[in-house]
Amino acid sequence: MIALLAGEVAVRRPDHVVIVAGDVGYRAAVSAETLAHVPPAGERTTLHTHLIVRDDALALYGFHSEQERDLFLMLLGVQAVGPKVALAILSAGPPRELVAALAAGDSARLQTVPGIGKRTAERIIVELREKVGAPEGDTAGGPAPIIARRGESQEPRGLAREGLIELGYSASEAEELLRDCEGETAEQLLSAALRLARAAG
Repeated sequence: MIALLAGEVAVRRPDHVVIVAGDVGYRAAVSAETLAHVPPAGERTTLHTHLIVRDDALALYGFHSEQERDLFLMLLGVQAVGPKVALAILSAGPPRELVAALAAGDSARLQTVPGIGKRTAERIIVELREKVGAPEGDTAGGPAPIIARRGESQEPRGLAREGLIELGYSASEAEELLRDCEGETAEQLLSAALRLARAAG
């Protein structure tokens, strides 16, 4: 399995890049989100990758971050979602925004992606919402209960901060989002922060 690709950018196209590593050029399909982070030809870059093996081909997919690759793999687990559709969804915004949309049950956001209709959007949310943070049966769109790891803060605001960081926000961004949020539990604070993030976006 090719998990990481580091080398010089040889080709940069709207749907793929070619990275030269060890005198071999690797073609990797990418989302628009990842492409925005790939430098011009001649410069070095690093991509997290996933290899799909088929009877007639080896297909390599590249991602700017591990979060994007993880979301790609989750999307592939949804019925009727193949690699092309998954990349189209990932092209709709940063992974953290897409995860927030899934957790909130925002099917309208997914329907803005070409090729994604209402039924497919709802299927994606039903199958992935719990995995990205919303408990099964929750109709309010709130994230799943946040449990502190050993050694981490048990204080609600500290837990909410850790939850935002796990969604891909930097520590400073998490602090900024939580600054004006109110809530008694970490879940309430996190939900309020994600609403602010979506409104700002």
